[in-house]
Amino acid sequence: MKAMKVPFLLLLNLILLLAAGVAAQDLTQTVRGKIVDHDSKAPVEFATIVVVGTEPLLGTISDNNGYFSIKKVPVGRATIKVSRIGYEEKIIPNLVIISGKETVLDLELKESFETLKEVTISSRQHKSELTNEMAQVSSRGLSVEESKRYAGGIGDPARLVSSFAGVGSTGDGNNDIIVRGNNPRFVQWKLEGTEIPNPNHFSQEGLTGGPISALNSQMLANSEFYTGAFAPEYGNALSGIFDMRLRKGNSEKREHSFSIGVLGTDITTEGPFKAGGKSSYLINYRYSTLALISSLGILDFGGVPKYQDLSFKIVIPTEKAGTFSLFGLGGLSNIKTESFDPENQEVVNEEFQQKGRLGVVGIRHLINLNKKSYVSSTLAYATNGSENSSLRAFDTPTLQEDLHFNTSNTSLRLNTTFNYKLSNRHLFQLGTVYSHFDFNFKSRYFDGAAGKFVQTLDVDGTAQLSQSFVTWKWRATEKLSLVTGLHSQNTSQNQSVTIEPRSSLRYDLPRGQALTAGLGVHSNMTSLGNYYAITYDTEGNRRVPNTALGLLKARHYVVGYENKLSKNLFLKVEAYHQDLYDIPVEAGNSSYSLINQQAEFPDRVLVNEGKGKNTGLELTLERYFADSYYFLVTASLFDSKYQAGDRVWRSTRFNKRYIANGLFGREFKVGTSKNNSLGINSKVSWLGANRLLNIDLKESVEKGYAVYDERNAFKKKGEDVFSLNVAVNYRINRSRLSHEFKVDVQNVTNQSAVIDLYYNAVNKSIEEVKQLPLLPIVSYTLNF
Repeated sequence: MKAMKVPFLLLLNLILLLAAGVAAQDLTQTVRGKIVDHDSKAPVEFATIVVVGTEPLLGTISDNNGYFSIKKVPVGRATIKVSRIGYEEKIIPNLVIISGKETVLDLELKESFETLKEVTISSRQHKSELTNEMAQVSSRGLSVEESKRYAGGIGDPARLVSSFAGVGSTGDGNNDIIVRGNNPRFVQWKLEGTEIPNPNHFSQEGLTGGPISALNSQMLANSEFYTGAFAPEYGNALSGIFDMRLRKGNSEKREHSFSIGVLGTDITTEGPFKAGGKSSYLINYRYSTLALISSLGILDFGGVPKYQDLSFKIVIPTEKAGTFSLFGLGGLSNIKTESFDPENQEVVNEEFQQKGRLGVVGIRHLINLNKKSYVSSTLAYATNGSENSSLRAFDTPTLQEDLHFNTSNTSLRLNTTFNYKLSNRHLFQLGTVYSHFDFNFKSRYFDGAAGKFVQTLDVDGTAQLSQSFVTWKWRATEKLSLVTGLHSQNTSQNQSVTIEPRSSLRYDLPRGQALTAGLGVHSNMTSLGNYYAITYDTEGNRRVPNTALGLLKARHYVVGYENKLSKNLFLKVEAYHQDLYDIPVEAGNSSYSLINQQAEFPDRVLVNEGKGKNTGLELTLERYFADSYYFLVTASLFDSKYQAGDRVWRSTRFNKRYIANGLFGREFKVGTSKNNSLGINSKVSWLGANRLLNIDLKESVEKGYAVYDERNAFKKKGEDVFSLNVAVNYRINRSRLSHEFKVDVQNVTNQSAVIDLYYNAVNKSIEEVKQLPLLPIVSYTLNF
């Protein structure tokens, strides 16, 4: 590795000079936004908005279109209170106000049960409160501020969810999301209300993981994550829904931010198209910092991850035609690595390259039909693909092709939802989702024992997925609410249609307590590559036997208890049981099931006869950020089993049995004028071990690829994963800009648990996969 060059040191010194102390001054910023009715999305006029605790009191009233603006709000933390007759009071605590960027809020007020009263509801007023009131169980909000603050989050909400009860990770640094012992493939990603491909760099077809999210935290608004018994509007997922939103750009003032760090160098710009208008744009572009430094010749090592991404959102409100939003996300990634002969480091014995691409562009339209109803529609085009290739030395020193895998999948989706608020007690939703896919999958590997290539995928085709739903929310009393409805789903792969009933119940008890319950049937269209995987009979004849596989299905049952122990302390306990059925498994006496599928596609004949069951108990104890500190403790105990064609119940690959997390953070005001802040955050995680497949080394050497002991599937365990992450951030506010320095150290104690095994065909040995080692993530952000 070459030494760091002088220009980089000069840049670092310049940054430090910009952050140097200046005369103490009272810094302020503008807080503004728009207030709408939660159910109808109609503007709420004459609402009162105040900044709690200011002297004299800062506040204003929303105009006829729901807009408001409060100037000269002191930088630091602020709590906003919104109230209006006929609506529940809303409190937004501990907003981070910085000098370099205005704070723009999109707020929704819920109509109170008694319309002539202003009602104060305090049991769920925190930054994680859900905007989707149809979700009453197994749900959690994610604020952008949390994703930036939590240790180990590195500004990526996908990493933040691994701190939630019932959610785990693989421990290797990937963004795989394991929900309640389910396969990460059963999680669905959504953006701006529509399903999208996996938004991670270096991802592969059908998987949810990837080491780096293509969505920059600078672009995200608050998002929501669901872990079971989904509301009727959600379909095509079995274990989790990650529903993400892009924030709106500033419609009154042009603002920018620049960031440089280990994960990327990026710039964000936003502002109005014209002065006095309400339209806005928001654009972010990021490029791999390591790739940039490598191209300048400052670093010189193999396997540099190269990636870049672009995301944007354009919002155009109109007087009569509703609001139009154009959004997009694109990413490219590439990495090339080499392995050397252990006995001669000059000889390359294996070369591997992976390329990935992702693109999403869509238009969303929301129009209020009247003060009681609105229609929201999204049309989106998405494309994703990956190409993996490897060369290795077989019987000669010359590198030969060992594997080539190329997938391309494009989709066109149309979502339409009609929302009607009959009264403050009855809310209805009716919607449809249509998806059309065009795909091309090709894959082959070299069978060294047979001395020939084996084709595993070779298809160019189309498919469709249709969904529809109806939902009714009934507030039977001020304390009791019921959500019930149906979701329907079918694919062009077969003629079956699923009818999926869903219901959830919430009953609020005295002193901030509540009981919740939910149940539902859910189904999932498996990855298209699974339908078209090629198999061979004993005579070598090629077949594609799985094209008519049915949908994977599950029944969810959830009960929960919530208790707001104090103003800022919240307890939640949830128990669940999940029955999975119609899971594709290998026909005959086999232990193979798609419930355990990783990156491979099945070279087997599959039938929808498999089962699974997940049972568990989850605990969350959270202190919301207040008085300059917070903590979050989560614990999960669960059991995840499956049954394949041999009718034997076994642990699934993801049956960790237990997961525990502890997060703690404190913030200090520093500097002469107390305008600056220092934050110290930590996260301790303990993940139960993944289950492993034993590798038969002798037979693997003979055949030239990994051969597993499937008769004893997943009896062997890896090692538990313990990790300590620590993050320190320092924010400096100046007259018209702000700086933020952050160091987020992953696995501070450098634990090295063995989490998986793989067969190295070049060295003819079984190798260990260990947890992500100590990794410091350093970044600097300038807002101006």
